[in-house]
Amino acid sequence: MTNADDVIARIHDENIDFVRLQFTDILGIVKNVSIPANQLEKAFEEGIWFDGSSIEGFVRIQESDMRLVPDLDTFAALPWRRDEDGAGVGRFICDVTGTDGEPFEGDPRYVLRRAMDRADEMGYRFNAGPEPEFFIFQRGEDGHATTTTHDAGGYFDMAPKDLAMDIRREIIHTLVDMDFEVEASHHEVARGQHEIDFKYADGLRTADNIATFRNVVRAVAEHNGVHATFMPKPIEAINGSGMHTHLSLFEDGDNAFYDGRAEFDLSETAHAFLAGLLEHAPAISAVTNPTVNSYKRLVPGYEAPIYIAWSDVNRSALVRIPASRTPAGARMELRAPDPSCNPYLALAVMLQAGLDGIERGLEAPAPVRENIYEFDEQKRREYGIETLPANLNEAIDALEEDEVILEALGDHIADKYIQAKRQEWNEYKAYVSDWELDSYLEKY
Repeated sequence: MTNADDVIARIHDENIDFVRLQFTDILGIVKNVSIPANQLEKAFEEGIWFDGSSIEGFVRIQESDMRLVPDLDTFAALPWRRDEDGAGVGRFICDVTGTDGEPFEGDPRYVLRRAMDRADEMGYRFNAGPEPEFFIFQRGEDGHATTTTHDAGGYFDMAPKDLAMDIRREIIHTLVDMDFEVEASHHEVARGQHEIDFKYADGLRTADNIATFRNVVRAVAEHNGVHATFMPKPIEAINGSGMHTHLSLFEDGDNAFYDGRAEFDLSETAHAFLAGLLEHAPAISAVTNPTVNSYKRLVPGYEAPIYIAWSDVNRSALVRIPASRTPAGARMELRAPDPSCNPYLALAVMLQAGLDGIERGLEAPAPVRENIYEFDEQKRREYGIETLPANLNEAIDALEEDEVILEALGDHIADKYIQAKRQEWNEYKAYVSDWELDSYLEKY
């Protein structure tokens, strides 16, 4: 655990004059309160009060006082926020409490903490490693983002096709300055699309890292006069952006998913966790794929993992077992999530689904080792393969029917989240798209 005096000394040494106290609303949007660095001791001792009634999904007007409690382990200086005199800005990620000092049940970070506490009670440490993808677009003369991609590169392309190599390098340097361990970066399949992978960590640190990563990518892109977006499907007819997430459990320092004597080197614990993921996949998708636009990515033909199955040899299934099935590397990759999700809620529901599978002793179906993308509907029925919800409305329906995932979110967040997403769907239903105008205006 980090000591408060050590953090204050570091802030002094790094000439930090303002500190952002950061948290997220239920939709995963980062919010912050900025304080002068000389107010930190007060923040550490008393927290910082703020009005929670204006934050999406938090509290009602009559119960609006909330408190931010900085997590000392999350301090980082923001490399892009140095002024001409060298003074900088730092940040802490905060937990949210009520006036009674108890954790606020509407704080997404608390929801993930609660899930990890359950894992801990069962003897497990939860690790996760994301692979977030994003697009870089040019800005128009008015400064607003366009959907004109920054380059026309493809998968693993190099310059001159990949025009964003320098931007990715700047992003990586910034992440490293903020104590990330970046493992790889490359141009993705679609034009203007990129991926940067950083090392796995425990679930809470990973969620914090995803939130930080998105801020860094957008800030560096802005500095370079372009716009980065984690919107899942900004352009039709090309691949969308996903956030494949690698999951594992450790027990007494050993990988609980590994059994070198078993088929696929997967333990009974791993199979039960996998079965839980598959059983709860429709409800999970309401959280891991949280927008109307998310389901424009989850359609056949664009390498999207829409089929509720698992495999050890191909990427057409919802869950893939990577080839590195070693005592340290055994894990499973959930391929549906996209980077628009609230990382705290997404990891919480993934974990709770898997733990439910372990507690109930669920058995995973046999793996599908053929390319499911090539199956027709009849063959999918023969294999018993279901699909993820086709749209946000169906996903919310599935969430409302899944007691395990509702309980994972808690009553407060579940109610507020479903309300917000129903509203989003209803607004979308009333919108007339360009596709409809192109298809029907002159025909009828």
